[in-house]
This record gives sequence, structure tokens and C-alpha cells, in this order.
Amino acid sequence: MSHRPLPGRRSVLRGSLVTSAALALPASLGTLGAAPAFALSGRPKAGWGVQTGDVTADSGLVWVRSDRPARMIVETSATESFRRPTRWQGPLLGADTDFTGTTRLRGLPSGEQIHYRVLLADPDDPRRTGEPVTGTFRTTPAKRRGGVRFVWSGDQAGQGWGINPDRGGYRIYDAMAGLDPDFYLCSGDNIYADGPISATATLPDGSIWRNITTEEKSKVAETLKEFRGAFRYNLLDDNLRRFNAQVPSIIQWDDHEVRNNWYPGEMIPASNTDYTEKDVDVLAARARRAFSEYFPISTLKPGAREGRVHRVMHQGPLLDVFVLDMRTYRNANSADTQTTDPQGIMGAEQLEWLKRELSRSRAVWKVIAADMPLGLVVPDATEGKANFEAVAQGDPGAPLGRELQIAELLRHIKHRRITGTVWLTADVHHTSAQHYQPSRAAFTDFEPFWEFVSGPLNAGAFPASDLDGTFGPERVFVKAPTASNVSPAGGYQFFGEVDIDGDSGELTVRLREQDGTVLFTQVLQPGRVGQ
Repeated sequence: MSHRPLPGRRSVLRGSLVTSAALALPASLGTLGAAPAFALSGRPKAGWGVQTGDVTADSGLVWVRSDRPARMIVETSATESFRRPTRWQGPLLGADTDFTGTTRLRGLPSGEQIHYRVLLADPDDPRRTGEPVTGTFRTTPAKRRGGVRFVWSGDQAGQGWGINPDRGGYRIYDAMAGLDPDFYLCSGDNIYADGPISATATLPDGSIWRNITTEEKSKVAETLKEFRGAFRYNLLDDNLRRFNAQVPSIIQWDDHEVRNNWYPGEMIPASNTDYTEKDVDVLAARARRAFSEYFPISTLKPGAREGRVHRVMHQGPLLDVFVLDMRTYRNANSADTQTTDPQGIMGAEQLEWLKRELSRSRAVWKVIAADMPLGLVVPDATEGKANFEAVAQGDPGAPLGRELQIAELLRHIKHRRITGTVWLTADVHHTSAQHYQPSRAAFTDFEPFWEFVSGPLNAGAFPASDLDGTFGPERVFVKAPTASNVSPAGGYQFFGEVDIDGDSGELTVRLREQDGTVLFTQVLQPGRVGQ
């Protein structure tokens, strides 16, 4: 697959780095950790960089955050010179959205490099604008010849491992950017709202891990202010801001945007003193609002009660991405051995939506972006429980509990002859490839398929999960530590790459380490119901 080189990428990113000084951290370790305090004199500033998200063949969302009330203005151009820009009037940014905002760009040319810059204007004097912040992205091609390449991962700033300036911060983003992907798919756990970040942690060899810290990350997130601060924390990282300025995202969420292993209707026990707010639905509503404010997502509007995370992103004739939400509509975590389960992990309505959209898709490949794995056993031991968090519960027999919903979906894919389905996920903090085969399974009414797992981006790494034999998984590849919560200093930080060739239609998956080293490669052929 041939990708056009990004013209003038260094100069494209220059504008996004202009604001780095606003986020500069104190050089002395003693003061390391304070979040930047923006001076309110002068003109509006966009010190948190820019992002684009949910880009299609003719549209995209641009995100920014101001340091004060400001009018968001976006200019786009076919060249980085901006000699003949198109101007887009964006929203007024204010305290109601934590001074964040998105502007939808429409009518863009397909398959083209779009250069953009964001200006923040004084609401009382539109002539007074701050330093422009620039970025770039490619719109989705209308034809298949150019191919598609994207990267995916998840799980960031977990288990107390935050931005470590001694190690260069979140270096994995530079490796992902070096592949020149069309977009980045985050499989969830964008933040760890339930994981405070301390200034230091002692590593097994006695050395010290040092974190950038902020007030909001000093405790579990409960208030809207604290959830906003948790999302804002990651944007202190230079690598992530550079990446955001050049690679559009497709974002989904999982549990740690709210609380470990949460589900609707959950109540936190009184014995848990970390939380004063015990109603998880209240926490989830606040987290969802902050989530919608800090990411450009086409189906969510900041502050709105309606909207959803699950959606289909059409990426041209080669690819549709089906973004799932396996958190919002699930039933309570339990032993998961019930013999009927219409709600399952997706809810009945989302399951019907997914079946319908898969049947409608005419894309060569249909990537099902799940925020949790299918056949990997993920226990839920929160507050001493002995429940299960994902789909599998370790019983290798006929489908039970949440497996019933997945069995229905797999049966639908087989009998509707839906070709080219591939499952991608993160969540378990190691990387692996599983092949699911009816001949090995207790439930056999499906065609073979692959599931690929990546992550974490910057979090503790954990041993490989046990497999549940219900759908016949075979672990073809895995890289995982033998100890739990291995810090990023110990390695085991991963991302995945998907490369679809425009001529042959072949889909190649590469599982990579944080420096980009390829660990495992699998090539899949198009046009098959199973693989």
C-alpha cells in the first residue's frame, strides 16, 4: 500500500508546538507536578493542542480547549501555506464545557490531506485572536486503491504510572505516528479516573519512577471538575499533543473512564472510603460529560443527555469500523451462569443495531472494535466479589450469561454470510492473537474468526488471561509478563497496526512493542465469511 507522504509535517506541527511553553513544567523535582495555570492577560491561548476525530470522506471534527472564554474559528487549506483558506465559525467556548469545543467541517474533498489551524478569538473583540494552532489529517478515500492503515491500543496512565518526564513521557505515540496511519482507534480506558497518580513510585530494582502530578489526579475522580482534570492530565504530554495534531482518532470508552469494572445501577459499598459518592450512575454521568467534552466524537454532544458511544465509522470501500459500547448497557457483573440473558454485555438494542449495520455494510473488511475481549476470562474481584467482568466466565461448555449474546451475533454473521469480520480490543494489558474455530468449540454455529489484543499504552502490564473454550479460541501469539503490574519501565507496552492493501484487499495485522518493533504478523484474505 502506498501512502502519500505528509507534506511538510515538521512545519505542520510547528503551530501545535508553539503552545508547549504554556505547559512547561518546573525543572526542579521539588515542584514537579503542578498543572499549568494560564495567565488571563493578553489573548486566548490553546495550550492543550488540537485533535481531530471521526473523520469521513467529506467531514471531520476539530477539537480545542481555550484558557478563557473564546470563539473557536477553524481555517482549512489544501496546502500548509494557507494562501486561500476556508473559514469555519465554531462555538463559543465557556465554563459550561470546561472551555472545550468542537467544530464539524463539512464538504471536504475525499482522500486528501487537509491542513487546518484553530484560532481563538476574544468574544468581545473578534479581531483579537491568539496564536493559531495547526494540524493535519487525511479524509477517507472514496476509492480503494490507496489502501487504509490505522493503529489501535488502549489503557493509559493506569495503576499509578503517569507521565514520567525522565523517560520522555508517552513515547509510544511517536512510534505510532511514524507509521503515518490514517487514524488511531482507542479501545477504551483513555484515563484511569479511579487511579490516583502520586509524585513517585519505587520500582523493583529500587529506582524511582517520577510522575507529573496534578490536583485532580491526587484522588479518585468523583466531581465533574475531577473527571475533567483526569482527561486533561494526559494532554500534559508533548508526545500525545504532537500525535493528536497529525492523526485523527476514533475513540471508545470502557470502565476506567468511570471506575474499575463499573456497571449501571452499581452502588459502592459503604466500606469503600475512597468514594464519598456511592452511586455509580452519578459518577458515570459526570464521566460521560467530561468524556464528551475532551474528545471529538460525532455521536456525542457535550452536556447533552442523549447520544451514544457506539457508532459505525465508514472508512471508504475497504473498511467499516463498528465501535461498540460494552459498558453503558450491560447487566450487572455476576457469576454469569444464567441460561437466558437478553441484556448481556451490549444491551438488546445495541445488539440489534450491530446485526443490522453489519448486514448493511458493503465494506471489504468489518472491524468490530470491542472494548473488552470475547474468550479471555476477566474476573471482577472489586470489593472482594467473585464475579466476571467481560464475556467469558471460564466454563468451556455451552454459552452461558453474556456468551449467549455473542453466540447470537456470531450465528447471525454466519447465516447472513457477512464477510471480513475482525475483532480488535485492548483492556487486559498484554498483547495477543486468538483464532476462534468451531471445531474446537462447545458452540459451533459460527465461522472461524480472529481477535487481536493490544495495549497498554502507558500502564501496568499483567500476565496473560485464561481462555474460555466456549467459542474455541486458540492463542496463536501472546507477549505478557509473568508478574502483575509491571511498570512501563519494565516494557510490555504495546500497540497494533492494521494495513489493508488497496489492490489485493489483504488485511495485515501487526502487533508491535512501544518502539514499533513487530512482534507478530497475520495476513487475512478478503471475501471470506470465516478466516
